[in-house]
Amino acid sequence: MASTEHATTTGKASTKPKVYRNFIDGEWVEASTGETFENVNPADTRDIVGIFQKSGKKDVDAAVEAAKRAYAKWRLVPAPRRAEIIYKATAILEQRKEAYSQDMTREMGKVIKETRGDTQEAIDTGYYMAGEGRRMFGHTTPSELPNKFAMCVRQPLGVCGMITPWNFPMAIPSWKLFPALIAGNTAVIKPAQDTPLSVFNFVSALTDAGVPKGVVNIVTGFGSMVGTPLTEHPDVRAISLTGSSEVGRIVGAACAQSFKRCSLELGGKNPMIVLDDANLELALEGALWGAFGTTGQRCTATSRIIIQKGVYRKFLDELVARAKKLKIGNGLDESVDMGPAVNKKQMETDLEYIAIGQKEGAKMLCGGHRLDKGEHAHGWFLEPTVFADVDAKMRIAQEEIFGPVVSCIPCNDLDHAVEIANGVAYGLSSALYTKDVNRAFKAIRDLEAGITYINAPTIGAEVHLPFGGVKQTGNGHREGGIGAFDFYTEWKAIYVDYSDRLQKAQIDRPE
Repeated sequence: MASTEHATTTGKASTKPKVYRNFIDGEWVEASTGETFENVNPADTRDIVGIFQKSGKKDVDAAVEAAKRAYAKWRLVPAPRRAEIIYKATAILEQRKEAYSQDMTREMGKVIKETRGDTQEAIDTGYYMAGEGRRMFGHTTPSELPNKFAMCVRQPLGVCGMITPWNFPMAIPSWKLFPALIAGNTAVIKPAQDTPLSVFNFVSALTDAGVPKGVVNIVTGFGSMVGTPLTEHPDVRAISLTGSSEVGRIVGAACAQSFKRCSLELGGKNPMIVLDDANLELALEGALWGAFGTTGQRCTATSRIIIQKGVYRKFLDELVARAKKLKIGNGLDESVDMGPAVNKKQMETDLEYIAIGQKEGAKMLCGGHRLDKGEHAHGWFLEPTVFADVDAKMRIAQEEIFGPVVSCIPCNDLDHAVEIANGVAYGLSSALYTKDVNRAFKAIRDLEAGITYINAPTIGAEVHLPFGGVKQTGNGHREGGIGAFDFYTEWKAIYVDYSDRLQKAQIDRPE
């Protein structure tokens, strides 16, 4: 693919938005439906980032067929050679980091410092995964019989379908595509309709680095028209979804019908516990970043702060004062602290939950309103919102909001805090602020979560550790680190008998 076919659109909106096509079998092609949709800047809806294909089942079928053909050759490329291409692609991402980050801010709204971090996470993942091309270790083990050799190796699955979210539109595709390709799989990826350009930019780096045609294919569009036929396609061997628990149930059930491997990374309702002995300044910084970073639109966002009663009021007063000082606006402005909601629907969901919290009797200490005047007139902006004296059973303390809304809950001690923290359907991330090492390790043991931070907020995962959660956060698979290869490979056991006679395992035993 020539990188000039779909150049980035960094900067001010042009008078004529660029039209982007699907990428299938190494070619840019229009959707079979003949329909398109607009990718709009949530900070300024007058800015059309691009026009993308509103695809259907025929487009998915074509992409899967291309990936299936490419798999026959790609799986035979030695893993170290595949990894060298990934390394080259990562270097290209590094060269284009600023342009791709600005595109990302335009299409999903989070501030430029954060989109640079998103792109950097893809870069970090690429360099890490490239190293795994020489380390996809199996193991040897002694046979129970003489003159017999036993070992196991990893093998690729085939065509993998990937359905990615809008909140980390380059980092999360990198979690999926890099290990899948290094393992020898091919892929069809459906980007979130709010952020397709970042996936196009990411795949541009891959193809410019030399990934062969058909190995990676992009089909844009909506869930029912693209996600469903991709999930149900008989030639797709695995589906990796990052999205809501509601969609995860549907995808998981569909995959089960054909015994398709399925990785689900779903919702969170993440607690941050602040004990009386905590470094309050550090905890406040963490709370502000965890709750309002990415406008609260992270599956790991700090949506509940559980505060021991001895420091409860002091912590609340300072948190509210700092939340009120956050600058809200267009994320391309380096001085802005928090951008908009990704779209009108998400903004309306946030406002609905704010109304629910007030109706339930929680005390709204700040925020709670849409910003729609002056520089905010053409975007989906909300004030950072802090609720206090929240009962742990209230809906705002139980359900994922995915916005800049945080619930503060008083607790008696660590045991009480852990009970509150675990009392939700999710279990992705968790955090504890304390200076007591004994209490820290007790929390590490007892918190029901896939990730626990000590003296850090609930956000900040690193690419070489496993990422995922428990309970309704997912179905047990992990992204990041070597855990990703457990999903994208099959174990194959191999026995080589050089005894030159029939040996019966478990039967031919010496007396």
